[in-house]
Amino acid sequence: MPFRSFFVFICLLVAALSCTSPAHAKTVRLRSEMCYATAAKDFHATPASLGRLSFDCRHAPAYSRYREGWVWLKLRNPDALAGLPSGWLLLTDQTRFKQMTAIVTSPVNRPQITTIAPGSIGEHWALGGMLRFAVDTPGSQVDNVYIGYREMDGLPLMRKVTASSPQSLLHLEGIWLGLMGIFAGAILSAFAYNLLIYTGQRLVFQRWYLLWSLLVVAYGLTWTNVLAFVIPEYVGPVAVTFDYVLVAGLIAAGNMFFLVVVEEGLLPRWLVRWGTICACLNLAVGLLAAFSPIATPVTIDRWLNTVFVLSVASVATGTVIALRARSRVVWFYLPGWTPVLSVFILRVSRNFGLVIQDDVVDMATFAALAFESIALSLAIADRFRLLGKERDAAEQARKVAEVESETFRRAAQTDYLTGLGNRAAFQTALRTMCDSAPLGPFMLLLVDVDHLKHINDRLGHDGGDLLLINVGRGLLTAGGPSAHVSRIGGDEFAILLPWTSMEEMRIRNALEQLQGTTLNHGGRTWALSLSIGLARFPRDANDADVLVKNADLALYQAKQEGRRRLLDYAPHLREQLDSRQLFGQEARQGIERGEFSLHYQPIVDIESGAVGTYEALLRWQHPVHGLMTPSVFGDMLNERKLGLAVQQHVLDMGLAALRDNPDRLSKLSINLIGAQLDCPHAANRLLARLRDFSVAPQRLCIEVTEDFVLGRAVDETAKALDILHEAGVTVALDDFGTGYASLIHLKHLPFDVLKIDRSFTLGLFDDDGQSEAIIRAIIGLGQNLGKQVVAEGIETEAQRRKLAEMGCRLGQGYLFARPAPLQTFSPIHAAAYAA
Repeated sequence: MPFRSFFVFICLLVAALSCTSPAHAKTVRLRSEMCYATAAKDFHATPASLGRLSFDCRHAPAYSRYREGWVWLKLRNPDALAGLPSGWLLLTDQTRFKQMTAIVTSPVNRPQITTIAPGSIGEHWALGGMLRFAVDTPGSQVDNVYIGYREMDGLPLMRKVTASSPQSLLHLEGIWLGLMGIFAGAILSAFAYNLLIYTGQRLVFQRWYLLWSLLVVAYGLTWTNVLAFVIPEYVGPVAVTFDYVLVAGLIAAGNMFFLVVVEEGLLPRWLVRWGTICACLNLAVGLLAAFSPIATPVTIDRWLNTVFVLSVASVATGTVIALRARSRVVWFYLPGWTPVLSVFILRVSRNFGLVIQDDVVDMATFAALAFESIALSLAIADRFRLLGKERDAAEQARKVAEVESETFRRAAQTDYLTGLGNRAAFQTALRTMCDSAPLGPFMLLLVDVDHLKHINDRLGHDGGDLLLINVGRGLLTAGGPSAHVSRIGGDEFAILLPWTSMEEMRIRNALEQLQGTTLNHGGRTWALSLSIGLARFPRDANDADVLVKNADLALYQAKQEGRRRLLDYAPHLREQLDSRQLFGQEARQGIERGEFSLHYQPIVDIESGAVGTYEALLRWQHPVHGLMTPSVFGDMLNERKLGLAVQQHVLDMGLAALRDNPDRLSKLSINLIGAQLDCPHAANRLLARLRDFSVAPQRLCIEVTEDFVLGRAVDETAKALDILHEAGVTVALDDFGTGYASLIHLKHLPFDVLKIDRSFTLGLFDDDGQSEAIIRAIIGLGQNLGKQVVAEGIETEAQRRKLAEMGCRLGQGYLFARPAPLQTFSPIHAAAYAA
């Protein structure tokens, strides 16, 4: 059904309901017929216990008597219900409470007890801002009606208690539904009109009008419970809480709208300041009333009404001043404001107890607001009519300039190789999506092509360019029509697209399928490997720059964990970065202060326990954190300059130990990082350091990891390692089996030792034989290639025996010795174990 037809249908339905007077329709006002009593917080309500309470029919109890307990209302004269049929409804207006109970007793039926609480109102709500309780007993058979509230806002804020026949309530709700349909339709139509009336930079008064319109619609639909059709629990105390904020906000917005819509310079500065202060006070008191009451709810409600009166006074004063200054705007806006101000004055009078409670006042309020929105919308249109001519002329000039600038913009925001957006286009798209965050969350994926230098070396630069073009196409297909894909660096791409769980799953699968696809060029092939970091806006960051940094942290972690994977950003990555930066700042001073030292762990013959060599392990005696291992501060070593400085210091300490302790150290293994062996010249520098310390190359073993092998150009690595190997330095491949090194590296690189990663040793008896199978394969591989095999992480006698049985000759671990300063070891240390 078209919206217009549906709207007409609703109006006709409301008109029919309004003109119908059912024979059994009846409504009885009971608020003035109530007596009051209070009870403790733990009071158990039953007809008998309520009968023992002392009810006062003349004076309501002070708020202090029930602020943390119960207040009970009792109908003084049940005879007023005599004309109501079975199924009649007990209606109260909404207030805030922790628990509400309605009890109806009858001499012929069992007591009817209904209890509700915030968030679980259920079907006990009615249009017009009311709560309802259906009563099965006819009114003539009712002898008592009780309504109890635990920790309610205050009795003066509860202004309506009525009894209604089902027909009367249906009639009333029909009127409310029709009225709110007209109300919402009128304001939203005016809102949409003002969104479209001027698409350029909106003027301040139009922004205030649009904000006011939204707040008015939200207030009306909340106050009347219409939103409960969409959000069933948005009623009762929840709705009342938000009513405070919305009514304060719409009054403040309306006040600010008046101050900026009058011609500039007509209102004195003191009045503008006073009106602004009143607007701020309205909002502040509304927030206090909703979320952080510093006084009783009744008092804060009085404050809110008082501040509203002050706001009306400031608007009235400004109107008089503007009329005397012959303002044309005031004459446009005075008819729109007058009905609203008049109705709100009636509401304030009712809130102060000067006018009786009646639905007519509330209905008139929303009718007046709808009228005002249309009147003000038409007045704004008059203002923009004068702007239209100037805008048309400016638009013509803008179009000419836009055609000229578009060509330059495209060239400035397009990557020359892939045809995708470049970094500038990415930044623009990112800012746009951040500014449009209310439309929904989005995600950023940073994609890095792994080993691009290897690809260029293997396939040539034309092959590398072809790969980048294919990657761009693949990412564009994976992203889909809603994605923005840019190439933001030599081997780095970025994808921006709206986030949903389904969309995230889709692109994850698409990127996974892209992994491993092959490129054929010049008779050679290369399998694609992508490292990807993902961050979501606003969950992981609500700022564009922070979002990029967080996605980059996830990308960095993906590379650290072996590449060819997609990792999400997690807060601990930021903590690791902060820790790495902090340790990095302190590390240089630590070198100067001599805080770094080496601990040594022997590598022994598994059968005899004889010590063959030692591995040097770095320790940092931090002035605050105490003795730390690289597991705590090791991330900082990935920073090239700082990592090189620390590792060079480690090398110097190890060589000095070899020089000064020939009786304890016949040979020493030292871990190196990539920056120490990134070219043949680096290998020659290391040999020069050996000569400086007068240490024979045969006494040094350097350990490198599989990540180190993968992270460098293989040719340069091979040259550096070949120089050291030919000079007599032993080369060990550490943590073997945990990375992705190809077996081809074992053939072309001069490794003398394979070190089985400790994770396999620890899982020797715990993973259904998988670790044992891997260890056997590595031992067999090492023996067939003529290389020594060392098992790391041996902690139990059972592990030692099993490894010896499998043919592993060398090992290290806590079973033999924990890492310790060299002075703790003696020539008889290993012999003691062998005995």
